Amino acid sequence: MTEKPRAADPVESGSTPGGSATAEEQPRVVIRDNRKISKSEVPAAADAGADTPAEGLVEDAEIVVDEIEVEAASVDGPPVVDAPAQPVEGAAPPAGPPLGAELEALRADLDERTRDLQRVTAEYANYRKRVDRDRSLVQEQATGSVLAALLPILDDLDRAREHGDLVGPFGTVAEQLTTALGKFGLSAFGEQGDPFDPTRHEAVAHQRSADVTEPTCVQVMRRGYQLGERLLRPAMVAVADPE
Repeated sequence: MTEKPRAADPVESGSTPGGSATAEEQPRVVIRDNRKISKSEVPAAADAGADTPAEGLVEDAEIVVDEIEVEAASVDGPPVVDAPAQPVEGAAPPAGPPLGAELEALRADLDERTRDLQRVTAEYANYRKRVDRDRSLVQEQATGSVLAALLPILDDLDRAREHGDLVGPFGTVAEQLTTALGKFGLSAFGEQGDPFDPTRHEAVAHQRSADVTEPTCVQVMRRGYQLGERLLRPAMVAVADPE
């Protein structure tokens, strides 16, 4: 009878003859045969240490063909973790934009933003001044319009005062009105003997006199009024010129 080979023992690859694996052990390949053989096919002369199956039973000698089990070699010690790369002393730094150029760009940007802020600040200051000036001008014009409408009443009070009619309660009311209008900045000018000023006086008559050394107002027909520095109405006067 032809002798059939037994199930192949696992063959370990990468072992040393002494049975100890090196630190760099290669993967181990195990091959098993799954073919089934009967008792009649078992060789008569079995190894002395081999167990013979009972009669009538079929022994499966599994031989895995084309099935490979690979076991990774084990290495004693903890897993190796790659450490971060350390800069080498004396090595050149990573390539990048020069630091001086970056600083110059930041400085130029800062200068531009500073100029923009100064320009906006100056424009806002000018705007505030212009608004305040326009507001004051509008307020002065409105007040001047109201006071100019009351000037004929003040002229009547002046004529009544010249004739001595401002007495008693009527005189008190006239004084209160004059004081109240003065709080808004209204002031009267044009008195007899004042030097003639063409910008403030309106000359309606001229005469020669040896008593004056310069053009002088010798008669005031109607007093003038001004609101602060603004002229509301010039004074109507008669002027005497020196001979």
